[in-house]
Amino acid sequence: MDHEPPHGDQAGDELFPGFDEWDVPVAPGVALHGRSGGSGPAVLLLHGHPRTHTTWHGVAPALAAAGYTVVCPDLRGYGRSSKPEPDPEHEVYCDRTMAVDAVVLMEALGHETFAVVGHDRGCYVAYRTALDAPDRVTALAVCDGVPILEALERADARFAERWWHWFFFGASPHAERVIAADPLAWYRPDESRMGTGNYRDLVAALEDPRTVRAMLEDYRAGLGVDRANDAADREAGRRIPAPTLVVWSLRDDMPLLYGDPAKVWGTWCERPVGTAVINSGHHMAEEAPEQLAAALAAFLDAQGRGRSSRTTSQR
Repeated sequence: MDHEPPHGDQAGDELFPGFDEWDVPVAPGVALHGRSGGSGPAVLLLHGHPRTHTTWHGVAPALAAAGYTVVCPDLRGYGRSSKPEPDPEHEVYCDRTMAVDAVVLMEALGHETFAVVGHDRGCYVAYRTALDAPDRVTALAVCDGVPILEALERADARFAERWWHWFFFGASPHAERVIAADPLAWYRPDESRMGTGNYRDLVAALEDPRTVRAMLEDYRAGLGVDRANDAADREAGRRIPAPTLVVWSLRDDMPLLYGDPAKVWGTWCERPVGTAVINSGHHMAEEAPEQLAAALAAFLDAQGRGRSSRTTSQR
């Protein structure tokens, strides 16, 4: 599959030195924007809400230096990726659709198999890719999340108090109007914590009303079709065959809400899961990039570089 040549800007080049920038078609009328660099086994990094691929600017170069080919896209609807029209069933922005995007993207970049790392909403796309394309995913790392079905089944008053935005985003008819009226006031991105280039990339995305709409569609899919797909998989006894690392932030609320996150994931995985706790708040890739990159590299190295990726020539 053809894709547009690199067209990096100065801020992006500073964030991802030596990486190529691209827009790759993954479906009719849909292209993913992102960057890739390095050499060796392929690793796909999937960001969370409301971030863009530049959230990985401290992690991706470190993994590339550790001997990996690192691919960082904006999920469909986010960042500078395409923002297709939603559908009534919310399947256009569901995790299964985004998982197909991930596989097509990696094929287009020449990677038949790859490891996948997902944070926050990207975590859901990552484990859906591992479930739906087990022959492609060689290793999985899930950061600050549990399967959507597990989260919703634990949605007690404490969960609703802390994560009320799930239901505002996913169910309120007023969410798009309220957020799009002043997205920077809503999200309050902090340039000093994010870094200037990362901050600017996020702000540019948030100022596009279509991005807000697409991100809300992601949450609407989560409450509906994504939850249903999880339930069907659990009923059918489908489990993730790939080696799995469960990562959570020390200063987030994962243990408070779920107890031991590894035990939750253990019921979804064929193998015992590994764990890593990052000394950060929720946005671990920005707050503790060195620690996260080291944890991911150690996990990926343990899987064996020779088994981690089959790479073909780019098409």
